[in-house]
Amino acid sequence: MAKLFGTVNAVPNGPARWNVAPTQDVLTVRFNPKPRQRSLDLLRWGLIPHWAKDASMGNKLVNARAEGIADKPAFRDAIRRRRCLIPADAFYEWRPGAEPKAPKQPYAIQMADGRPFAIAGLWENWKDPEGHWLRTCTIITTAANELVARLHDRMPVILAPADYGRWLGDEPAEPGDVLGLLRPYPTDLMTAYPVSREVSNVRNEGPQLLEPIGR
Repeated sequence: MAKLFGTVNAVPNGPARWNVAPTQDVLTVRFNPKPRQRSLDLLRWGLIPHWAKDASMGNKLVNARAEGIADKPAFRDAIRRRRCLIPADAFYEWRPGAEPKAPKQPYAIQMADGRPFAIAGLWENWKDPEGHWLRTCTIITTAANELVARLHDRMPVILAPADYGRWLGDEPAEPGDVLGLLRPYPTDLMTAYPVSREVSNVRNEGPQLLEPIGR
């Protein structure tokens, strides 16, 4: 990941994950304007705005809708100054069963070429009442493309590598250009396949969760 995103800091000691859940730490790529370097860090998933009174607000801000994001109090400062990338190999969505009480079928959604990708995110610094700092992040979502729409009406905003610099801030970009990046990723560059229902339990982990079933 450090090579892929051009980060220069010491690589954080984070475990490999196949079933990341909110409130857990996720890898993020951020840009530090001084001394103009990218860093790879572990931040907690669930954004806590700097003005929040307690950490519980982060449980409600796991995702941020792209529509109107620049005007929402929880995100409007971060969208200007604290944008990040969240690397991933895949994300999961669930298709409803054919019958009303039938269990949902999870699907893994990836790039068609199997390469890692980057989700657009925002991050924040928050200080707890004891004076300890906590860094948190959220994933930005947009309307689903044709592929994901078969499973859900929303999807994460996935950024093309050519747009990483503008999003992070290490390349100049007008506010309108940044917001223009928050769009569905092309359907023909992605694939989806069914995986085990074990992924529906956040306590389950391991590479077997990403293995296709029914092929």
